[in-house]
Amino acid sequence: MPRPTTAQLAYGSCTVILSTLAMLLLSQTSSGLAITVIAVSALALGLLVAMTVPLPKKTPVATTASADEQDEHRVPAAPAAQERVPAPR
Repeated sequence: MPRPTTAQLAYGSCTVILSTLAMLLLSQTSSGLAITVIAVSALALGLLVAMTVPLPKKTPVATTASADEQDEHRVPAAPAAQERVPAPR
């Protein structure tokens, strides 16, 4: 399994902290069992968020033609297009 990136760690940590605070404030509970359930569910949610953050994709190495091959395929500019430039007055 690859190591998590900085973005994955940041998103996961923020999710755990914010979801724990939100669930504790919304539930207004003071029992130890409910706090434990909220903490475990927040950790699970943070892990889910951290693992679903897209990993940076490796760009495939494109094979490019050599300079000589590119010159062969280049179309020269039409001579008529060069003659149409108006002279300055």
